Amino acid sequence: MNADLAADTTVAFAVEIADRLALPDDADLPTDQPWWHQSLAHGAPGVALLHIELAAAGIRPFDRAHEWLTVVAGKPVTAGASTGGFYGAPAVARAIAGAAAVRPGTYRSALAPLARQVAADAHARVDTAHRRMDAGELPVMAEFDTIRGLAGLGAYLLHHDHGGTALRAVLGALVRLAHPVTIEGEALPGWWTLTGPTGRVEDEFPGGHGNFGLAHGISGPLALLAQALRRGITVDGQREAVETICAWLDSWRIDAPGGHRWPYMITREEARSRPAHVQHSGADRRPSWCYGTAGIARALHLAALALSDDSRRQIAEDALVSAVTDSTQEELVSDASLCHGYAGLARITARAATDATGPAATRLRALASDLLHRARAQPIPDGPGVLEGAAGVGLAALAAVTEPATGWDTCLLIT
Repeated sequence: MNADLAADTTVAFAVEIADRLALPDDADLPTDQPWWHQSLAHGAPGVALLHIELAAAGIRPFDRAHEWLTVVAGKPVTAGASTGGFYGAPAVARAIAGAAAVRPGTYRSALAPLARQVAADAHARVDTAHRRMDAGELPVMAEFDTIRGLAGLGAYLLHHDHGGTALRAVLGALVRLAHPVTIEGEALPGWWTLTGPTGRVEDEFPGGHGNFGLAHGISGPLALLAQALRRGITVDGQREAVETICAWLDSWRIDAPGGHRWPYMITREEARSRPAHVQHSGADRRPSWCYGTAGIARALHLAALALSDDSRRQIAEDALVSAVTDSTQEELVSDASLCHGYAGLARITARAATDATGPAATRLRALASDLLHRARAQPIPDGPGVLEGAAGVGLAALAAVTEPATGWDTCLLIT
């Protein structure tokens, strides 16, 4: 297939998805649910972003985007500690900011109070995190992760409000998160959480766990700290925090026959004894954005670029390539989604290709194209949202042809 035909096919795929979600009233969607209009992960903001991108590319009218933005902003928006990058004020603000980027001068009255709310909430959550650290306690994942925590809030702030005080406050809290904590005489990483991966205390995780993932683990804070460092947005100790997190990831890297891998998470006992099975547990996990090697490798890639560390950059690129080409891992990828499917892998490899050079860049670009082809071969997800739904797949497809005008994929902390 020649390049022009491939691009036309990819755009047609994105348009097919968007046309299924042309108007809110035409779709069989839970529009009466209180979470629907403000969930970037599962609801209307992601659909709005897809229509904004199509309008920016001149493919579909902006009227559709406006219809969806009306839904997004048409009900009270959740603020405070229960929000995150994918829900509530930050999610709604991201969709409206995307529209304002495409149509400068518009949506100011809707965006301004949301932006102030996001910044205020970020400061409040940073203050809460510092009080927790002052008390010598360990965090919950929702304090710092990409989906619900400071990393996700920072992802919004870095793209849409990088000159304000809130971003630097978030960076400062994440720098402090990288400091070790002594609990019952045992030194643990500052991001160790006493719950299981569900966020609840679980018998399977006595003493809690250390989480590696980009969605819920320490790779999210690493990616944010690294990206801010690359842009010259720094606070005291930021470079050292990036190095500390990288060293921890290095210490748990699995050098499997198929390439470099990382476990999804480790238990307290595993952290103490490093049993042999941990050294193989990442080789049979899907290489997804949310938890897998692809997401972790991209976070390390960004860190290597920020630190000008060519050796680590090579390791990250090799890990990403091997993760998406290993047949054992590919067999575990079963859908098209951004969160844990082919669209997410395609977007990660495409973003990594823009930062790679020479043969690695060529290889990653080819893999991104192949992975997107595999995404198109999967059924379009039933849900409409960004993470596991149709909007995310459509956005990834369109981004393969034209650079996102809204910067929507910054929510994933891969760019």
